[in-house]
Order: sequence, then C-alpha cells, then structure tokens
Amino acid sequence: MKKSSPPLVKLLFITFCIVICSASCKNNNSEKSTEEVSETDSDLFFKISLAQWSLSGPILAGEMDPMDFAEKANELGFEGVEYVNQLYNKKLEEYGNTPQGMQRLLDSLKSKSEQFNVENVLIMIDGEGELASANEEERNQAVENHKKWVDAAEYLGAHSIRVNLFGSDDPEEWKTAAADGLSKLSTYASEKNINVLVENHGYLSSNAKLLVEVMEQVNLPNCGTLPDFGNFCLKREGGERWEAPCIEEYPKYQGVEELMSHAKAVSAKSHDFDENGQETTIDYNKMLQIVKDGGYTGYIGIEYEGQNFSAEEGIIATRDLLIKEGSKLN
Repeated sequence: MKKSSPPLVKLLFITFCIVICSASCKNNNSEKSTEEVSETDSDLFFKISLAQWSLSGPILAGEMDPMDFAEKANELGFEGVEYVNQLYNKKLEEYGNTPQGMQRLLDSLKSKSEQFNVENVLIMIDGEGELASANEEERNQAVENHKKWVDAAEYLGAHSIRVNLFGSDDPEEWKTAAADGLSKLSTYASEKNINVLVENHGYLSSNAKLLVEVMEQVNLPNCGTLPDFGNFCLKREGGERWEAPCIEEYPKYQGVEELMSHAKAVSAKSHDFDENGQETTIDYNKMLQIVKDGGYTGYIGIEYEGQNFSAEEGIIATRDLLIKEGSKLN
C-alpha cells in the first residue's frame, strides 16, 4: 500500500496548483482579449491613434511624464500617437530652450516610439502665434515660429502638424489673412513632405464653410483640415477663447461633412458616456458614417476631455465606442 502524503503537504500542493492554474488561465484570457481587439481593429475602415491631449490632466498635474507617452499608448493598445507641443514646454525649459534642447527632446521621443512600436502620426501646435492675424508682421512671425515644428514632424516621421487659425474676427479679413499665413507655412512644409492641417478649434476656424473657402484659396496639396467631432463653438460668453460657456455653435455634423473634403486627419472628441457606452453629445455612428462617406481611411485620433472618468477610462471608453460603431459600417 502506497504511503499517504502528510495533510500539510497535500494542502500546499493543492494551493500551488490552484495558483498556477489561475495565473495561466488569466494570461490565456488576456492574450485572447488582445487578439480579439486586434482582429476587430483590422476590420475597421480606419486606424485608431491616441491624441496626447487625452492625458493632459495627469501630465499637467505632474502625475505622468510626457516622455512616457509612447509607452502609455502602447500599453493601451494604440498603433499611433499624436503629440501636443505645449505638453513639452517644461521639458524644453529644462533643456534650455535651445535648438540643441529641441534635438535632445526629439531624439528621446523618436527612440521611445521605436521602442514601444507606435507610429508618430502628427504634432498638435499651440502657442506659436496667430497664423490668421490681420497684422502681417505678427502673421509672418507666427509662420517662422511654426517652422521648427515642421522640422520636428519630419524628424519624427510624422505626416503632419496641426495648427490653429486664430486672428481677425472679421470673416473676409480672416479669410485673406488665413490663406496668406497657411500658404507661407505650407510652402515651407512641402519641402519637408509635411502636411499643415487646420482643426476646427473655435471662433472662425469652427465655421466649416469659411474654412473650406480658405482651403480652396490656398490650394496646396499639403494643406488640409483636421475635422474634430466636437470643436464647433463659434462664440463664448464674454468673448473668451476657452473655458467660458459656448453661446453659438456651428452644426457639428454639417461641419464635419464639409471639412472631410480636405481632411488628412480626424479627431474623435469625447466628454461623457451613458450606461450603454454611447457619447452623450455626439452620435458616433453618424459621425463615422460621414467620415467613411468622405473616403477617409487614415487614423482617427482619440481626444477625451471629460471629467466623469479618469483619463485612461475615458480613452478606453472612446476607443471601445469607435470599434463598436466603426465595425457596423464595414
């Protein structure tokens, strides 16, 4: 008769088996989930990138290093990243705000993107002057200020920079100044094989009809639009540019449809979600149908700006909604 193992040994052996089995099952489920997401993504008519502004809260609060953006995007399953230049202001200050400091920053970002296998899609530019200023000297200075970011995009292998088009509040004056500033910057960018894209980002830039007229006036192949699902506020209380409540808005579905004729990138804005995972202010199915009808097949960048979810929760909710509604349109 075989001698029985002591009860304590049996108990330890059973516990060990349970732990190993549990870990193995968990890993298998995780791998299966990742494969399922990848298969779903491959069936979409677009690819999904992560706009860094979605993480602006933790970055500006000092809870996340902007240099870890590529790693975080990879961790969350994204193929592409969209940088925001202003989130690197402190880092550039640390580097002395010199050309050498800029190169040091770009070397690190490029290395990180290669390490974590994400594509550098574009750079969103803020704070470099008003490209549609009625003052020609100010407008020309804004063009010069943006050139270093064109060079940065080229170095990173990105296809575009996104610019704002602020300036005059008079529509006709704005169109003339905007076309001039964009033409000058786009001409420079064409030498680097970089696109210059205008986002509907408030005031006259959110008047899609006027912005399309500017595009037609510039008439350069590397100058286009970046339609954002939610940035169609034309006027805010007290004439404020940001933060204050919006009191006049351009029709967003009409706006995206009009801007798609010149689109080289798209931004999926999100603020909040209901119990079914739908964005509470934007019909994503309708928006994605407009994007698809426009013949667009590139990256759609997630830009979560809500308050009721953490940054990561909002990013994941937006990603899942894009996949859910996008898969219905194949």
